[in-house]
Amino acid sequence: MTANGWFQILLFLALIFAVTKPLGVFMARVFSRERTFMDPVLRPVERLLYRVTGVDENHEMRWTEYATSMLLFSVVSMLLLYLIQRVQGFLPFNPQKFGAVTPTHLAFNTAASFTTNTNWQAYAGETTMSYFTQMAGLAYHNFASAATGIVLAIAFIRGIARRQMETIGNFWVDFVRCCLWVLLPFCVVGALFLVSQGVVQNLKPYDKATLVEPQQVQRMGSDGKPVVGPDGKPVMDTVTEQTIAQGPVASQEIIKEFGTNGGGFFNANSAHPFENPTPLTNLAELFCIFAIGGGLTYTLGRMTGSQRHGWAVWSAMAILFLTGVTVAYWAEARGNPLLAGVDQHASALQSGGNMEGKEVRFGIANSALFATVTTDASCGAINGWHDSYTPLGGMVPLVNIMLSEVIFGGVGSGMYGILIYIVLAVFIAGLMVGRTPEYLGKKIEAYDVKMAMLVALIFPLVILVFTSISSVKGFGTSAITNGGPHGLTQVLYAFVSGAGNNGSAFGGLSANTLWYNTTIGITMLAGRFLMIIPMLGIAGNLARKKYVPPSLGTFPVTTPLFTMLLISVIIIVGALTFFPALSLGPILEHLLMGAGKTF
Repeated sequence: MTANGWFQILLFLALIFAVTKPLGVFMARVFSRERTFMDPVLRPVERLLYRVTGVDENHEMRWTEYATSMLLFSVVSMLLLYLIQRVQGFLPFNPQKFGAVTPTHLAFNTAASFTTNTNWQAYAGETTMSYFTQMAGLAYHNFASAATGIVLAIAFIRGIARRQMETIGNFWVDFVRCCLWVLLPFCVVGALFLVSQGVVQNLKPYDKATLVEPQQVQRMGSDGKPVVGPDGKPVMDTVTEQTIAQGPVASQEIIKEFGTNGGGFFNANSAHPFENPTPLTNLAELFCIFAIGGGLTYTLGRMTGSQRHGWAVWSAMAILFLTGVTVAYWAEARGNPLLAGVDQHASALQSGGNMEGKEVRFGIANSALFATVTTDASCGAINGWHDSYTPLGGMVPLVNIMLSEVIFGGVGSGMYGILIYIVLAVFIAGLMVGRTPEYLGKKIEAYDVKMAMLVALIFPLVILVFTSISSVKGFGTSAITNGGPHGLTQVLYAFVSGAGNNGSAFGGLSANTLWYNTTIGITMLAGRFLMIIPMLGIAGNLARKKYVPPSLGTFPVTTPLFTMLLISVIIIVGALTFFPALSLGPILEHLLMGAGKTF
């Protein structure tokens, strides 16, 4: 760990702090339909969209209608993406002549993935998806799923802020305003910035480059596994040229990060030099991942009339973030103790530690930071391979997702996720003082707590059931590439990533199988929609309640004590739920590594 590494980490957090208020104020104005500097250009476009689609922008929805609209929109979007994949061979912008995405369970998995803002990829983008599928299919869903998450958070905030009302907004209006005012303008500017730094943006066919020296590479089968001959030796092929993949990368890269989507244009994701070529782009992409999540805490405070509460929530997120990145940075900078006395440097620029699976141009500090940020949020983009991290370093991304990614979190999902924890926190505080808990003038009653606990229980249920089956059945274990606790972590991470709508892969798991594509697809859908419905139920119930003035017995939600209580509830409910699984995975692997054994 170096002073320079810590400076970069703290600089990043300072940038998030700086953008929290201006972005939060802007989003509050957009979703409250207050005038913004973009209105002269965007209001005519907005009105035209409503006229074409028949949307009444003055119509308000109950939470049930809001949820139904969101679900119908998601179902249609998912079916459309599935269809695009299956017929992409007949569609334009396909210079590589890619055929239909096969098998069908892979197309289902991908459709579920991008619809739910997960962006889990059981395929290599540059060898599977045409430009049309990348743009009209995947990039479109990057906008749509991100906007859906944001407006759901806004609906929850409205439920807290409103008094004795039956409605929480209009899904279609919120969705349109989110895309036009929040996502599109930033992404246009951001994409141009990325292009200026060297990120590719074109529609050209892939180029071919002749190698100076032919290379021997092991042949890979259609299942992604190395091919072995009858004699047990690897089957080698002679390669004389290299294919240089390219395409409309920058336009997808910016919404990938700003919308906390994570699906890379290339299989190497943000470790690929065409997606993330410089340390400056690395910082910009990190900034994009946390920007909206940070801004929504200020939006919460502004729309509910308690700005100090918004900052208390921001502080809880910041403390959890610093804890995670400290552990990850320490573990990776420490390196592998079994290689004591061996130079673990990747280059003279590095100060030591575990550089396996990391890009030299980013180093240990920025790799640990990226792994922490991308899993604090439901992004899933990676600039290093989590499978190559030390056991404790790799445990940090896993735990971050297990905490429901409420540390700044995915766009919208992090906010409504932490609001669920806030409901539980004030309920516990109410039990401590022996009175009905209150939250910003609303009494938290049995219905609210039941819905919050339903959200808290759905998440581990889908993860642990599928992980346990995959760990004992041949159709699950056959895809594991490492034995022992490391192999368990590979399986556990896959389902945690799916249920948390993160999409990052630990690595080492051959997940493009009927079992994993189907079950992870189901996990992603459950982790998104089965948790949204009770959350909206709480929002609708809170909106109907009358305001209760604070009294001497009211637990304040604007103090450092509340921040610490919120952190404690997140850790207890989130982390301890999975402690047995962590004990059998990364914790056991760490102890065995100290005893001289690796996997």
